[in-house]
Amino acid sequence: MNQPLAYVHPEAKIARNVVIEPFTTIHNNVIIGSGTWIGSNVTIMEGARIGKDCRIFPGAVISAIPQDLKFEGEDSLTVIGDHTTIRECVTINRGTNASGKTEIGKNCLIMATSHIAHDCVLGDNSIIVNGVALGGHVTIGEYAIIGGLAAIHQFIHIGDHAMVSGGSLVRKDVPPFTKAGKEPLSYVGINSIGLRRRGFSTEKISEIQNIYRILYQKNYNNTQALEKIEAEMEATPERDEIILFIRNSQRGIMKGYYGG
Repeated sequence: MNQPLAYVHPEAKIARNVVIEPFTTIHNNVIIGSGTWIGSNVTIMEGARIGKDCRIFPGAVISAIPQDLKFEGEDSLTVIGDHTTIRECVTINRGTNASGKTEIGKNCLIMATSHIAHDCVLGDNSIIVNGVALGGHVTIGEYAIIGGLAAIHQFIHIGDHAMVSGGSLVRKDVPPFTKAGKEPLSYVGINSIGLRRRGFSTEKISEIQNIYRILYQKNYNNTQALEKIEAEMEATPERDEIILFIRNSQRGIMKGYYGG
């Protein structure tokens, strides 16, 4: 780690085999796990907790204070899981009193120039494509993919295995296993290709499709659709995940392509 052209605060806790390239700055109250590589011109500020075998590319700023006028300097964290890659010029703000931390899961890929605001939570294996902007308190599920230049409104929840098309304006929650596109953002099918790649069986994909046909293509309101899904579809983890997601949605879910 002994890089004379980088500044590392003497009280930062850096594992022995971390590589820090020139002109990087690492502040106090930072912990970085073994095997992580930090490129040149990276700034890692107070409250960062970075896991093992991560890669952080030039120009990234990790754990800067929130862009939130209510923030009053309280202690908070940015937690980044093992094996996560953060590309050039990404900005990740630390949390506020609301949750105390911004949290990025394991094996995530956050592509260049993306912004992740305070109190966001990204599930394991999620992918954030170039130029995406996440408002505060956004939750992204495991294996979700957010297309380039998408803008996600604060407090939005995007479910596991969902895929949001590039350039989308996301104002409503996106249920798990779905694809979201068009303007305004709408249901355009389930993420069947992604599900196959992750080992979902043909039968399981058909089950998920049938659930969303009831929800989006049968002209029921959400309450009626959920009642019918519970009455007619066998209880499975995927069925229950969809039902729970919709019932817990604070902003409401995206509309159906067919106007449902």
